[in-house]
Amino acid sequence: MSEGLIEATGRRKTAVAQVRLAPGSGKRVVNGRDFRTYFSREVLVDVTEAPLSITNNSVNYDVTATVRGGGLTGQAGAVRLGIARALVKADEELRRALRTAGFLTRDSRMVERKKYGLRGARRRFQFSKR
Repeated sequence: MSEGLIEATGRRKTAVAQVRLAPGSGKRVVNGRDFRTYFSREVLVDVTEAPLSITNNSVNYDVTATVRGGGLTGQAGAVRLGIARALVKADEELRRALRTAGFLTRDSRMVERKKYGLRGARRRFQFSKR
């Protein structure tokens, strides 16, 4: 790691995000693109910004993230966890605020696997009496 660069990993569903936090002017890049164009929905932009805004660090750090796997929602959640973990590495005093907001807890919910004899994980085929 170079001077002032903080790295952390975030996961959500099947998405994995490697986040780099560097002191800067508030630039955000995800997979080489601006995060507002990458996460096209405003809700997802808010999800990724949440740890920075709750700790009043929106303009103090540049964020570079590499995300693989999953869909956009899972990727946004993974980036959020990665940013929160990196912020704690940068300043241990932010841990309490991030923990209370629930940003340091890995969301362990995963898609339930499909079972044989069923249409999905739990959904059955339609029953016909005749």
